[in-house]
Amino acid sequence: MAQQPNDYTARDIQVLEGLEAVRRRPSMYIGSTDQRGLHHLIYEIVDNSIDEAMAGFCDRIDITIHADGHVSVSDNGRGIPIDTHARTKKSALETVMTLLHAGGKFDHQAYKVSGGLHGVGAAVVNALSSKMSVEVRRNGTSYRQEYQRGVPEGPMRKVRGGEHAYNSGTTTRFLPDRQIFPALDYDFTTLTQRFREMSYLTKGVWVRFVDERRDEEANFYFEGGIASFVRRLNKDRAVIHPQPIYIEGTVNGTIIETAIQYNDGLSESTFSFTNCINTIDGGSHLTGFRSALTRVLNEYARKQKFLKENDSNLSGEDVREGLTAVISVKLPEPQFEGQTKTRLGNAEVKGQVESLVGEELGRYLEEHPPEARRIIEKCITAARAREAARKARDLVTRKGLLDGTMLPGKLADCSERDPEHCELYIVEGDSAGGSAKQGRDRRFQAILPLRGKILNVEKARQDKIFGHAEIAAIIKALGTGIDEEFSLSRLRYNRVIIMTDADVDGSHIRTLLLTFFFRHMLELIHAGHLYIAQPPLYRIQRGKEHHWMYSEQEKESFLGKRKDGKNVVIQRYKGLGEMNPEQLWETTMDPERRLMLQVTVDDAILADRVFVQLMGEEVEPRKRFILGHASQVRNLDV
Repeated sequence: MAQQPNDYTARDIQVLEGLEAVRRRPSMYIGSTDQRGLHHLIYEIVDNSIDEAMAGFCDRIDITIHADGHVSVSDNGRGIPIDTHARTKKSALETVMTLLHAGGKFDHQAYKVSGGLHGVGAAVVNALSSKMSVEVRRNGTSYRQEYQRGVPEGPMRKVRGGEHAYNSGTTTRFLPDRQIFPALDYDFTTLTQRFREMSYLTKGVWVRFVDERRDEEANFYFEGGIASFVRRLNKDRAVIHPQPIYIEGTVNGTIIETAIQYNDGLSESTFSFTNCINTIDGGSHLTGFRSALTRVLNEYARKQKFLKENDSNLSGEDVREGLTAVISVKLPEPQFEGQTKTRLGNAEVKGQVESLVGEELGRYLEEHPPEARRIIEKCITAARAREAARKARDLVTRKGLLDGTMLPGKLADCSERDPEHCELYIVEGDSAGGSAKQGRDRRFQAILPLRGKILNVEKARQDKIFGHAEIAAIIKALGTGIDEEFSLSRLRYNRVIIMTDADVDGSHIRTLLLTFFFRHMLELIHAGHLYIAQPPLYRIQRGKEHHWMYSEQEKESFLGKRKDGKNVVIQRYKGLGEMNPEQLWETTMDPERRLMLQVTVDDAILADRVFVQLMGEEVEPRKRFILGHASQVRNLDV
């Protein structure tokens, strides 16, 4: 019987005690319970050690993934306090590990700045671990407490010896709960990249990462901090000036660091951080940095007569072409926009950064005339190219390239007009495009066939991009525009799906398309609109039954279960055009049965480096990449 309104009483209000809420809704605290959430547990504990380093009390952090799945993080900081907390009447250690919003980062006495802002990190990790132990070393004495799923197994106690020889510090060892996480699948490469990034942003700290499962180890120590970071980002590029421009200073309590170096490429690679948190959507610190950069370079160019009286000022786009930069700020009360801390909102930081960077960059240019000249000449070349691109864009788009009112002739559009329910397949080749057009559901699926390999935009400016027929067709079909003129609100399709052949040429075309989207429509990826179709590799026929196999491993597993192998016909599909329209619909386009990969950018810094290696002007980095990964290639079709 349905519950009546008067039956809804206080008894129906559920109060989750302690860390029970975390276990009931883990995704609210760590984002997900897949590999990303698993890594998040490690980051939360490591962030606490980084906070100690930023406070000046720690210069060594050891991170270990043990063979049994446990993770341990140890530092030589001050150690979590162990005296009795006045309010909880428990040790400060137990208070921090078992209560949300309990920590030393609220009054700015113990920590002037910190990445862990809300005092929930360690307690959340404890709640989501089947086992955890914390060992604290203070003044040469060790204390330990163990927990099961967030509940103390007993009071904190003194212990002899201890796991590390440091006189002070904290060692946290935990085993993520298999009731929460389907698999303890740590990725060494992803974790290594994150720890390297942390080391750059906290100079003078040695970070050692050991993975006992794979017998691998990585060590990081950067005395140069973010200047070393920029040098690494530009490692596979030809630079305009040999050393990064490094600026540091403190303005009204905000610690500001930036490193700047130009290369001869066309794309910008600027990354911003607040209290060692990667603010991928920028914010006030990035705005202040860009304002100072544009203003100072224009002032210098005018003063030195690189720009004549009648010349237009250099634009923000002009001064950022070929720019590699890292901007890092550390402040007591950062205000982030959104739960994910991806954008800094403190309005005052804009002026602080603009003031410091403007003053110090101006001084650098005056003191280094040869480097300043090369930078200004690079910017002026970009300005001329921008003007050429504007003319090319006006010529090609006079009637609607940027607003989608003039669609490309070869686009087979869908009948649905609501973008939320529409999807666009970008298909390699006319043959596959023909099959896709016949096999699709015309109500909501649009098809845009491409002829041949598109332009490599890593090596091309905007005038070449707008002049390339295949890329122009993509821009027209999507309707969003590109770069500074990109607007997600004009997107005509909720899903943009790359569909290429399952061979080397198909992989190359897919990489060229991904390069274009990453460099010129990155927001499309961040918003979750870009996908990669997964066509089958094999069709296995046995009698009247047929089965589609989407990987070599899937095929071998299928055949392994049927060891007799009689009357089995195996067909290998190298091209989408080899399938008839009905087969293409059944395997690759039917929403009820298809497999697709959503394109995401978990690590923009790593993605930037990979695109430079694979698609940039320099041959040697590409050669190193190919030789380094050649052993991973299986069943190469040539």
